[in-house]
Amino acid sequence: MKRVLSICFLFSLLAVPVIAQDSVQVAKKAAVKSHLKQHFKPYGFIRNYFVYDSRESYSGTGDLYNYQPKDENWNQTDDPALRQDLNAQSTFRFLSLTTRLGLNIVGYKWRNTEFSAKIEADFYAGLSTKTSTVNSAIKESHAVSGVAQFRLRQAYLTLAWDSLTMVGGKDFARVDLLIGQTWHPMAADLCDVIALASGAPFGPFNRSPMVKMDARLGKFVTLTAAGIWQMQYLSIGPGNVQSAEYMLYGKTPEAYVGLSVHTKGFLMRAGADVLSIQPRHIGTALDAIGNPVNGTDGKPLQIKVNDRITTASPFVYLQYKKGEFSIKAKTIFAEAGEHMNLNGGYGVSRINADGSYAYTPTRTSSSWISIVYGGKVGKQEDKHPQKLQGILFGGYVQNFGTKEALVSASEFYYPRANNMNRMWRLSPTLLYTVGKFQLGLEYEITSVQYGDKAQGMNLANGLYDKGLHWVTNHRLQLMTKYNF
Repeated sequence: MKRVLSICFLFSLLAVPVIAQDSVQVAKKAAVKSHLKQHFKPYGFIRNYFVYDSRESYSGTGDLYNYQPKDENWNQTDDPALRQDLNAQSTFRFLSLTTRLGLNIVGYKWRNTEFSAKIEADFYAGLSTKTSTVNSAIKESHAVSGVAQFRLRQAYLTLAWDSLTMVGGKDFARVDLLIGQTWHPMAADLCDVIALASGAPFGPFNRSPMVKMDARLGKFVTLTAAGIWQMQYLSIGPGNVQSAEYMLYGKTPEAYVGLSVHTKGFLMRAGADVLSIQPRHIGTALDAIGNPVNGTDGKPLQIKVNDRITTASPFVYLQYKKGEFSIKAKTIFAEAGEHMNLNGGYGVSRINADGSYAYTPTRTSSSWISIVYGGKVGKQEDKHPQKLQGILFGGYVQNFGTKEALVSASEFYYPRANNMNRMWRLSPTLLYTVGKFQLGLEYEITSVQYGDKAQGMNLANGLYDKGLHWVTNHRLQLMTKYNF
């Protein structure tokens, strides 16, 4: 019996370190879990769109990102019975391309500096243009097939300094410095539609690499300044090619300065964006009367040129929220503006004796307003509270043409339809939320006034102002979304 007790005592002594070690491991795992939960905040959603369009439109991202209906495209026939607008063709698709994953990293601090970061991506790229199954010579404009790829939306870090004493010592300031890719300051305040385009091209839509500083001065005022580069949303240039090379050779970041005033449900922002790019860095030598000079190889002699166009685009944003009601409005007067998904571009206004070009931008007024009303419905003691919201969006674009006369219509660079004079959109929406699940139904009518290209461009102002006619698209879309 004594031997048995001795053996049990010996085993108990051996088990103590093992139990202690297990306790340490459990404590470490709990600490790691607590750290991850405190500092790493994953988020995202699974989203599907079901979309019907009444006619062909300029669009992207699997046709989910809708810009505007295409102009009339009449077939060539003398028989009235066979005359048809080939763009008056309806389509339907449904996709889950914009499913998203993100991670917020928060809560790190060293002395008086706070650190945070974000990385966000979704399934966007990968769909390709297909060849028509009806006629192999026809290249369809819809990217409808392929495998969706993961693409970067946002990736940035922030450094923040809080409770900085202001002059006089009666109030405090906070400074946030952001480095990385995020929303352009002019595009950060989006309307409340469920459409993927979020109101574009009636308002700016752009995410870009940048260095941005927000200085909150007291309770009501914030000053913002940013230096911005181009990556996905690009300026246009010769040959109607959109590229970041124009900024690369221009060696000048896009600059933004802005002011925000915020108090008790009211927010006002005003700012301006300045962009300076170099559309060409290689040109052709010209003689005294403007004819090309040939090199020793018999071809036009290429020379270095220093073309440059500089544009400025101011904007104002207003927002008011109270209870279940909110109203937002934004207006921008853009020079060019195609890099922000606005309707705009520029053209050549003069060919200089040294072979360089002078340019003139389009001037476009783009505005939108969105109104939201709605609150909780049903039994709110439920674990999955319900909310029904009604949303109304309206947008208007007016093309004022170019600042100066153009040398020719062929040297006019515009990403979509350069014969657009004005356009409007009206979009009512119902959005029903049950816990983390959302169901949205939206009707979107977009109408564009085009000029007749066959009657030519008015080079004095860069407008097709003859044969004006309206073209309208009706879009109906259903959205399902699960947030996590």
